[in-house]
Amino acid sequence: MLHLIFISWLSFFHPFFVSVTEITHNAKNQSVEVSCRIFYDDLEHTLAKQYKTHVDIVKPGDKTKVNQLLTDYIKKHLTIKADGKALNLSYVGYEIQEDAAWVYFEVKGISKVKKFQVHDDILFTEHPEQINMLHVIVAGERKSTKLDNPERDAAFEF
Repeated sequence: MLHLIFISWLSFFHPFFVSVTEITHNAKNQSVEVSCRIFYDDLEHTLAKQYKTHVDIVKPGDKTKVNQLLTDYIKKHLTIKADGKALNLSYVGYEIQEDAAWVYFEVKGISKVKKFQVHDDILFTEHPEQINMLHVIVAGERKSTKLDNPERDAAFEF
């Protein structure tokens, strides 16, 4: 019971603004898999402000509309290049876990990657103190960095 109260308190009053994006090259499937973990209350607030509409990610009245908003927003604020070529992220879906939304994308037809360039300014316009963590995994090797607003760009070589 106390655990639920604590999680509820965190989701309402979380003291920091952070997102985590993980980019994984899946050699077996020849794809790049992308997952973004964002506090859902911050994401709802940002989507509502950006698109001037009410947004409820946890219990959407119109899940198709929420999917469209998530796709549009993230694709505008997260761009990825693999070996210099811009990737067109295909939306897979999202799920809620505790106080966060996990939003998933995939890019097929990527057999090999030596370098990723990432531009990530998710939630930067709404939260000057926003921090975006990036984890990139290629051939089992994981590299990470942190982007403090206004830093938006990072590169990873493997």
